Amino acid sequence: MTHVATPPVAQINAMMKRLAGEFLGTFALVFCGTGAIVINQESGGTITPLGISLVFGLIVMAMILSLGHVSGAHINPAVTIALSVAKKFNRQNIVPYIASQLAGACLASFILKNLFPANEFLGATIPKGSDMQSFILEFILTFLLMLVILTSTDKKDRSVLVPALAIGSTVGLEALFAGPICGASMNPARSISPALICWHFESLWVYIFAPVTGALTASFAFVVLKEGYSEI
Repeated sequence: MTHVATPPVAQINAMMKRLAGEFLGTFALVFCGTGAIVINQESGGTITPLGISLVFGLIVMAMILSLGHVSGAHINPAVTIALSVAKKFNRQNIVPYIASQLAGACLASFILKNLFPANEFLGATIPKGSDMQSFILEFILTFLLMLVILTSTDKKDRSVLVPALAIGSTVGLEALFAGPICGASMNPARSISPALICWHFESLWVYIFAPVTGALTASFAFVVLKEGYSEI
């Protein structure tokens, strides 16, 4: 009989901390971000589109600063997948990371549903125009966001301050100009959770496939760019 080695306890504990970081980070993103949309609707527009964009950007920045050293603060399945393609993340951890992100996002939407039971959409991302229009917007937005993530973290300096500022401001900027049309999700977990809790699945495929393909394309572009500037 062959003996199967068990992973060291320390390794398991480290992974559990990373998964907890992704759970909490994605929970915070969805609770604050989509919560701002819900409260804006419930309060007659007091937060405004600018305020909603700032909330998304600031919560992403805060989660990177607080959890970046714990799990990397992906808080986005598209980012996790793209980082693995860029060889910056172990592919064996893709499924548990995404499961943690989705669990955190769904809990946030579930709580928001109980806090605001009359709100029908819970900040769900639904195209204002055609599905293809939103697909193209989400693809480009996620491509640019992922490129910022890869370039801002491709440093020997392990500080999370610069990536937090760069990534958070990019999220806020993109949400500000594209949010009114496509929702500027750039994150499948952020779109899946309110859709699942409020049972509105129209055009959900846009917000799953566009961010993933946009992020993957950015990873391939980053590899090419990195090979280029490494030769200068």
